[in-house]
Amino acid sequence: MSVRHASSKIAGLVFIILFWALVSAAQPDADYQAVDTRTLAIPESQTKKTAAIADYIRANFSTDEDRVRAVFIWVASNLEYDVENMFNGDVKETLEEKIAKALRNRKGICENYAAVFNDVCKKLNLQSFVVVGYTRQSGFTYYIPHGWCAVFVGKKWRLYDPTWGSGYISDNKFTASINNAYYDADPAALIKTHMPFDPMWQLHDFVLTDAEFAAGAPDASIRKRYFNYNDTISAYARMDEMARFAAELRRIEAYGATSALHNSRRQYLKNTIAVRLYNEKVERQNKIGDAFNAAVADYNEGVNTLNGFIEYRNKQFSPTKTDEAIQAMVDEAEKLLTKAKAQLVTIDGGEDKLKEMIGQLKRSIADMDKLLADQKKFLAAYFPKDRAGRKAMFVKYSRTR
Repeated sequence: MSVRHASSKIAGLVFIILFWALVSAAQPDADYQAVDTRTLAIPESQTKKTAAIADYIRANFSTDEDRVRAVFIWVASNLEYDVENMFNGDVKETLEEKIAKALRNRKGICENYAAVFNDVCKKLNLQSFVVVGYTRQSGFTYYIPHGWCAVFVGKKWRLYDPTWGSGYISDNKFTASINNAYYDADPAALIKTHMPFDPMWQLHDFVLTDAEFAAGAPDASIRKRYFNYNDTISAYARMDEMARFAAELRRIEAYGATSALHNSRRQYLKNTIAVRLYNEKVERQNKIGDAFNAAVADYNEGVNTLNGFIEYRNKQFSPTKTDEAIQAMVDEAEKLLTKAKAQLVTIDGGEDKLKEMIGQLKRSIADMDKLLADQKKFLAAYFPKDRAGRKAMFVKYSRTR
């Protein structure tokens, strides 16, 4: 995630700590050379959009293992850590904007690295999520959020941090240096430095608490409380976004997280859920209002059409129209009133005042239906008669209001 505020003193500490964390964990390349070489040969023209990057990777690699490696090496090799803006993340920036900016500028902070990595994985039909949490470096818990990723590869969940895997910061400068410690990172090793807010992303059967993490006791195997993270993630993957927020909040509270960042995350989730629920309520009310207004518009048009017929009837159908045209006037009025009733059927809920208005409109439509029935009855008797019989049927008929 983006860093928002930090003093110059704390910022200086960040650079020193980050240098230690990245350099000390460096590992030599394993069997990645062939994949890396082919990946980094991607034409520049195919690196402007995540979809194009995914297309290149899909065309050049057939296994999920090779493909996720290709995503990691491309992101870690092509994005430069934006040291100048590491504390200037824009909370209003959309996910699409974060990705587009990173690809355009070839720079970013952890949220950009994670967003690009995650999006390319998804476009390769890999089940992938951005993991949000914080880090512990050089014996200190760093109270600024960080983002990395989890991908389901080879029938198991695996962890990737393309930001820390891309290089290190020293003397306020970023140095590119691929670090494979953060590619398919061992959960037991990563928990020494990376604490996810949601305990399921520890990928441990026994969850480490935030207090234990801060104290530097990352051996989750000694914990007594079993946590089935596989089933939890499977259920999480099937949820919509609101349900995911609520589920994460329940897990954070269930495991008694008390760190400042956990508390901030808890409050963020509560606020987000509350805002989403309020917005959903407003959206429902707006939809109800739109449906009601549409019903009123159809009703009014139906009344006007029926009044036009009654006025024409009071003029003894002068000027002359065909029987079909006369019948069409009544049919159109009936069609509009029927449409208004159908709109009202779709309305579920609403405030008391709106319910009262809906009730009034239903009563008005019922009155119009009676008037409409009278006109249909008149025409049913009128059409079979001869000219003299038709003329004898006319009496003055009052318009509706």
